Amino acid sequence: MHTKIVGMGNPIITDDAIGVRLVRGLHERLGEIEGVIWIEECSVGGLNLLDVVGDCDRLIVVDSLKTRGAGPGDWHRFTAVDLRPTLNLSSVHDANFATALALGRRLGIPLPRDEEIHIFGVEIIDNTSFGEQMTPELEQRFPALLNEIRAQVRNLLD
Repeated sequence: MHTKIVGMGNPIITDDAIGVRLVRGLHERLGEIEGVIWIEECSVGGLNLLDVVGDCDRLIVVDSLKTRGAGPGDWHRFTAVDLRPTLNLSSVHDANFATALALGRRLGIPLPRDEEIHIFGVEIIDNTSFGEQMTPELEQRFPALLNEIRAQVRNLLD
């Protein structure tokens, strides 16, 4: 089985860097693994994601997110089965991940089944300020996050 592990985000926008930093840390800790392609930094969205996530059997994505009621550094794990497509797509820039996957499948792009697309979303505070450091709350939580998500990814790969 070929797996891609992708760190989503922008490394120079404070907390948006969490996905990139976590995947870099995972790669350092887990090393090279047969059948695994590491994409430590991916900052594209919409339909451009299809160039990154295609041609594998399993996809593991680590990204930032903001929800109500969760604190910085809390994380959620779900699969693409849980995603809902954009209802009113008016341009390529509006395509969310689920919509891009659905369109990619219609176009015949080889993509993993929704059950094989695993997403780790880490709660953040600031995804608008430029900076190479995350907010203090996320920096403090980072070592534990890396250990927690490493254990989950290791289980997926076994």
